[in-house]
Amino acid sequence: MRKEFVASFFVVILLQGFFFIKWPVGLYSLIFFVPFYLLGFRDLRQTRHAIKSNFPVFGHLRYLFESIRPEINQYFVESNTDGRPFSREQRSVVYQRAKAVLDTVPFGTQHNLYEQGYEFVTHSLYPKHVNSADLRVLIGSDLCKMPYSLSIFNISAMSFGSLSPNAIAALNGGARLGNFAHNTGEGGISPYHLAPGGDLIWQIGTGYFGCRTHEGSFDPELFKKNSSRPQVKMIEIKLSQGAKPGHGGILSGKKVTPEIAAIRHVPLGKDVISPPAHSAFQDARGLLRFISELRELSGGKPIGIKLCLGHRQEFEDLVNCMKEMKQYPDYIVVDGAEGGTGAAPLEFTNYIGTPGLDALVTVVDILEKSGLRQKIKIISTGKITTAFDIIKLLCIGADATYAARSMMLALGCIQALRCNNNKCPAGVATQDPSLYKGLDVDSKARRIKNFHQETLSAVAHVIGAMGLEGPKELGRQYLFKRVEESKIKNYAELYR
Repeated sequence: MRKEFVASFFVVILLQGFFFIKWPVGLYSLIFFVPFYLLGFRDLRQTRHAIKSNFPVFGHLRYLFESIRPEINQYFVESNTDGRPFSREQRSVVYQRAKAVLDTVPFGTQHNLYEQGYEFVTHSLYPKHVNSADLRVLIGSDLCKMPYSLSIFNISAMSFGSLSPNAIAALNGGARLGNFAHNTGEGGISPYHLAPGGDLIWQIGTGYFGCRTHEGSFDPELFKKNSSRPQVKMIEIKLSQGAKPGHGGILSGKKVTPEIAAIRHVPLGKDVISPPAHSAFQDARGLLRFISELRELSGGKPIGIKLCLGHRQEFEDLVNCMKEMKQYPDYIVVDGAEGGTGAAPLEFTNYIGTPGLDALVTVVDILEKSGLRQKIKIISTGKITTAFDIIKLLCIGADATYAARSMMLALGCIQALRCNNNKCPAGVATQDPSLYKGLDVDSKARRIKNFHQETLSAVAHVIGAMGLEGPKELGRQYLFKRVEESKIKNYAELYR
């Protein structure tokens, strides 16, 4: 699309020249358009904004509307979701922190404190100092030989193919600059994950991309080769995801380029099927044996599982098998049914899976009851944009968190909702070179680092304001919710 815009500029210039020759008024017209020509060429050369680069001149309208947003907010009542994945307030927080600009709020609170559902934490008369650099958790049970110090805030699973090469490289570059981890998603480890040098969590789905035979089954030798990479710090078996739990996928053969084929170890030009279930195991005992096998093949790196909680009894059976076999994952990622994706069937997106908050409570409590909670760390994910979102999940029982959509916003995503048709104007969720070339890797990597750094700084300040030494002291008793107009309960009372 950039080519079309460049061509349009030259056409307009030629037309203006023609008018100048034929009619004197053309001179005034030419003078009027000169600033737009100059602005357009400047937009094409700059690397700071993908929208301006992809859509010269016209892209400035987006930033104009963004600049007057505070005034617009005075006149428009905003719902919690604004009909989009994130509200305007949430998007503003991400953009401001990613750009390292002033993110303080004038005129006090933006919420109705007496509205049912309002949540908050309380502060102490004796606040403490908490260092944001210390907000890390050690992932690795007594069965693990190579534990990893994980930031409590990390990049969630988003595969190369779903996101553009430049987006993946910028995310990983931000992880390297900020010293946190980048989850590869189930699409395999690409050169764009490796080149920047950021720490990786290698996710393995039902398609076993990056560790599969040509028939689609698990390949131990290929897994051993890729898991031995120094950048791979943790390995994650994806059982299900919140956006489409229990649902497989298909990658059309038309999209299987030589690069995708090499990264995923799939045949060139042929449809690639990701089945709903794993072929390497069929039950809880098989899953635990598979975890043990991956831990051995990887040299003792932390092995985890990711799930959107389904039948409670199945999870209880899995935990009982862990106790019986004395085998367990080093960590469990709890994804909520509200998880996002580029494309999924409506029914799976809206009506299948346990919501994240309820799932997290259930998983934490079952592990506590079984006596395995101290051995298994829990990572939670779900629409995290602010420090409070992180603190809320830590209070309920998580040890660390993942974020996907807010990281995409930090990259420059404008929520154009074109993720599923390869026409993302910001160059984030597209494989169109004319669009993703506008996304500058270095500047966006710095934005990812800024967003992570500023958010964790806010987490540290809030925990200190609560009078606590660190996240390990957080608990459900510190998190409150207005359940009725004149009644407030803490989460220890709501979820005993």
